[in-house]
Amino acid sequence: MRSPSNSHLHLKSILSLRKSFMASSCAQTDFPQDLDDLLCSDPHTQRQDECSSLTKSNDSTLLLGSPSGYLNGESRIERAWAHWSKLGRPKLIVAPMVDNSELPFRLLCRKYGAEAAYTPMLHSRIFTENEKYRNMEFTTCQEDRPLFVQFCANDPDVLLEAARRVEPYCDYVDLNLGCPQRIARRGNYGAFLMDNLPLVKAIVEKVASNLQVPVSCKIRVFPNLQDTINYARMLEDAGCSLLAVHGRTRDEKDGKKFRANWSAIRAVKNALRIPVLANGNIRHMEDVNNCLQETGVEGVLSAETLLENPALFAGFRTAQWTAGCEESSRDGNLDQADLLVDYLKLCEKYPVPWRMIRSHVHKLLGDWFKIHPHIREDFNAQSKLTFEFLYNMVERLRELQVKIPLYIKDSPASAISSIG
Repeated sequence: MRSPSNSHLHLKSILSLRKSFMASSCAQTDFPQDLDDLLCSDPHTQRQDECSSLTKSNDSTLLLGSPSGYLNGESRIERAWAHWSKLGRPKLIVAPMVDNSELPFRLLCRKYGAEAAYTPMLHSRIFTENEKYRNMEFTTCQEDRPLFVQFCANDPDVLLEAARRVEPYCDYVDLNLGCPQRIARRGNYGAFLMDNLPLVKAIVEKVASNLQVPVSCKIRVFPNLQDTINYARMLEDAGCSLLAVHGRTRDEKDGKKFRANWSAIRAVKNALRIPVLANGNIRHMEDVNNCLQETGVEGVLSAETLLENPALFAGFRTAQWTAGCEESSRDGNLDQADLLVDYLKLCEKYPVPWRMIRSHVHKLLGDWFKIHPHIREDFNAQSKLTFEFLYNMVERLRELQVKIPLYIKDSPASAISSIG
């Protein structure tokens, strides 16, 4: 990995990356067809009977400059808050989303109010072993800060090796302890490490004691509140410097069906001494303010809503979330096609796999495609995408007089709360 130069910090030269990017298919990358199995397999997966020994690490090497090296508990807490303050205490944060929180999308959200962002979840073992995976899945630039780089992992040494590759380019190395999907169950990572807390503790201790950059964690809640609090305290004691809490359990995968439990997040916030973030139920700025007030957390994460409305943190909302407040809402002179054009320009500057671009087009123009499904069919029929095609598609929608504005609510609730 080379040192930062100019504004772009690709892990490999931009020319090489662009070449491989342009050669890729819009429908799939050059990764193996059994990528699902690749992501799940891990030759270093720890057995349950090995976990207790992992909590007693034989590696006593601590870096003087590390967040926890040679520091007692109180000093580590002070260091955690000092770092958070140095970053400006960001409150409006782009959540980690597999294939959807890549550099161009992060920059788009930052343009419209986001103050920090997570990368997509990166697989720690593949990141250490596969140069192409590193070059295609992780890019950043000077404007992309504060930045959380998130990994899934179930091996302390493997995560440490991966984390050392990115620590010069980020503000936190984040451990994904919240992914509830089938692939995470098969690979023994994400929320399924909730069944193996000694291993979780060992992982956090290992990386927190050996990195210059602080370690953060993102979790889901247990069905039992006390279990969640005990879990959070264990992470703090292990060296976690910031905790993001998704207020749903591992089994509550459908965010539209299950409301996030803000009361549980507040209980975690009250039990910890490190900064805490909340994830769940953030659809517009009123939700941001309500969450900050009800939970007392330092900031909020939004995921799915940002995919449809990357301008959420600038106070814009889709028509879906103006119900009941139509009289106080007005056309914000911005729509999702405008945001798509902004995104595409960023993709031209900072190339990413076409599968990510395709996904964002569907998310941003989903409602537009419902009005003119023939344009969606034409889009889906493209075996290879080009920027020229995508810009022309937006023009076709404009010519058909499609107009689905984003709205601004004329009230103090559109501004961020001063709490925190």
